[in-house]
Amino acid sequence: MNWPDFLSYDLLRGLHIIAVIAWMAGMMYLPRLYAYHTETAPPGTPFDAHFQVWEAKLLRIIINPAMTVTWLLGATLIFWHVYAAGEGWGFLLRPWMLTKLAVVTALSGWHGFLAGARKKFAAGQRPKSARFWRATNEIPFLLAVVAVLAVTLQFGAR
Repeated sequence: MNWPDFLSYDLLRGLHIIAVIAWMAGMMYLPRLYAYHTETAPPGTPFDAHFQVWEAKLLRIIINPAMTVTWLLGATLIFWHVYAAGEGWGFLLRPWMLTKLAVVTALSGWHGFLAGARKKFAAGQRPKSARFWRATNEIPFLLAVVAVLAVTLQFGAR
């Protein structure tokens, strides 16, 4: 398969990394907003309404698009490995790639959990404590560390 010159592997990989950074930044910030929301804005107050706007915009403008671009570029990179590099579909069964795919699945699940929590806040509920949100806001970072190390070290490949 011939790829257009502008779709070089390095360009795709660089854009993928930038999208991942935006996705992780948003998913680390949203639980912090939830912690402050839980502590300082009782349901139905003007401050509650402000938090709801901030949380919705963070999801709609940054987190959701960044996740979509991350997935699209990730899939493109997989196709590049399978077809352009001629590695075949067995490439997906390498230990480091299985680890990365598991991390991406976990991050996507966490993303869904955070989006669901926003809907609960909008309904006047406080689904978790501020302590919970503070304790979990580093989950995306820790998972990203595992994914980056899996890819850069390619464990199980040597």
